[in-house]
Amino acid sequence: MLKRLLTVVAMSAITASAFAVDTSQVAKSIALKDGSTVYIYKDGKMGMEDKYGRAVYMDPGHVMVTKDGKKIVMIGNEVWRVDEMLHKDHKLGG
Repeated sequence: MLKRLLTVVAMSAITASAFAVDTSQVAKSIALKDGSTVYIYKDGKMGMEDKYGRAVYMDPGHVMVTKDGKKIVMIGNEVWRVDEMLHKDHKLGG
């Protein structure tokens, strides 16, 4: 029983850290139908995170479908900003 409890606690910690994103630059995040997330930055540009928590490239102008069925168009491609947000605590040298 204790082993199961520790497993659940460990999995919860891993899941929580996967969603720990610095949102100081992000104006809005939108969940997409395929499980990915689009971040809209304060300057209007966008970046995308796939359902596995990786920053991914998306062509500007690509039409995406949100979880609620709305369509949005990719503006810019700030993959580097998403990658930086997702890995801000993983950089060496502080």
